[in-house]
Amino acid sequence: MKQVAFIGTGNMGAALLRAACKAVGPQEVICANRTAAKAEALAAETGCSFCPTNQEAARQANYLFLCVKPKQIQALLAELSPLLPGQVVVSVAAGVTLSDLQSWAGPDTPVLRVMPNTPCAIGMGMSALCGAESAKEGHFTDVKAILAASGRVELIEEGQMDAFSAVAGCGPAFIFPYIEALADGGVAAGLPRKQALTYAAQMTLGAAAMVLESGEHPGALKDAVCSPGGSTIEGVAQLERHGLRAAAIDAVLAAWKKNGTLVK
Repeated sequence: MKQVAFIGTGNMGAALLRAACKAVGPQEVICANRTAAKAEALAAETGCSFCPTNQEAARQANYLFLCVKPKQIQALLAELSPLLPGQVVVSVAAGVTLSDLQSWAGPDTPVLRVMPNTPCAIGMGMSALCGAESAKEGHFTDVKAILAASGRVELIEEGQMDAFSAVAGCGPAFIFPYIEALADGGVAAGLPRKQALTYAAQMTLGAAAMVLESGEHPGALKDAVCSPGGSTIEGVAQLERHGLRAAAIDAVLAAWKKNGTLVK
């Protein structure tokens, strides 16, 4: 038996598979995909094993990561259900509840959900993990170990998943335009485009790292950069005039509300 199988090798499935290969070794990882050539290419790249069918992958692994679209997961579990007793199911499908997953997988199958984000592809992701009552402490520990190379993985309550997704899942799409806008400002001030983009992106990376590593409130870190009567506080004042904080809050709340209306 292998440790983990990934069924579905789209962008997110492939990112998590690559992380698993780094964390537990490619010899412990299997992949399968509806388009076999895609899974074969990923197996050749990472050194993991390729399975031509979902059923074969399920037979050979202890942990099954289901990385298919939400609308496909019920049919996939119906296909795999005779093989599931003894395996652990981990769903990456947004909006598909633990209750639904448990009903489709059967009462004897431990079921968990993980919500990753796109920076998992470079090992700097933020993922949330929750589980049904069928999931035991060891299952959470194992899944966190499998995904350790993808970035941070934290346990949350399922009821927080939509809010988590609005911040961490949607958040990169909120940050990318901001980085682009900072670079645009640099170009307007005379910097070459490539340099301005590098400076803006590296600055964002460093500022985020300071928040995580220092443990200080972002407001205190902001204050430390703002000298009295200086250029930084002038820039901060412009951001406040144009409603940066309100726009960010509204973006998260809009995404959270939309999450609640998505077809489950």
